[in-house]
Amino acid sequence: MRGRTTRGVQGDGAFATPLSPGEPPGRRLALTFDAFDAHHHRLWLRYAHTQVGNRAAAECVVDAACARLLEHWPHVLLQESVARYAWAVLKEEVARWLDARGRRPALVDTAAFQAAIRKLLPHGAHDRFAVLQGEIELYAAITRLPERQYDVIVLRYVLRVPDEVVAEYLGVELATVHSQIRHARRRLAKDLGLPGSGTDTEHETETEE
Repeated sequence: MRGRTTRGVQGDGAFATPLSPGEPPGRRLALTFDAFDAHHHRLWLRYAHTQVGNRAAAECVVDAACARLLEHWPHVLLQESVARYAWAVLKEEVARWLDARGRRPALVDTAAFQAAIRKLLPHGAHDRFAVLQGEIELYAAITRLPERQYDVIVLRYVLRVPDEVVAEYLGVELATVHSQIRHARRRLAKDLGLPGSGTDTEHETETEE
């Protein structure tokens, strides 16, 4: 495995790869990007898949995002959070792909979304939710969340990413992730007309599979 060294910027996740003496700076930048991409590529692909609906399209979206990042990599490395900057680029490429085809995100059609329903709603709400018109109501409610809350919900509940990794990708403190989860759950419950708002510690007691 390659040696990995963080840049020292909180949450950036970028890696520097040692090179032989005399290798050109451009080669160093390319290897640094390769290491960063290797660390994040799988989750980028999973996220893109939930939005565009199939693996081939997701790969095209992620490839486009990677091409943009690599083209401007020296500039990217100057950002306060490289992971957050890359996440924004990925989301822009997802939006570009969807807009070009006049499509909405495919999140509601994914098995991961359906599995997330059980944990998104407050305890005791599941029976009530079962008689709603279906997953569309929850999807619509999620799309009305503020952007940061939407990202947290998709990463945490649909993709089942640990809170610490969510914080890295969004370039925020762990406490901010916990706060966004609480606010999002309460907003979803209110939007769907469901009783209760969940407790502050619900997400902390869940285990990741």
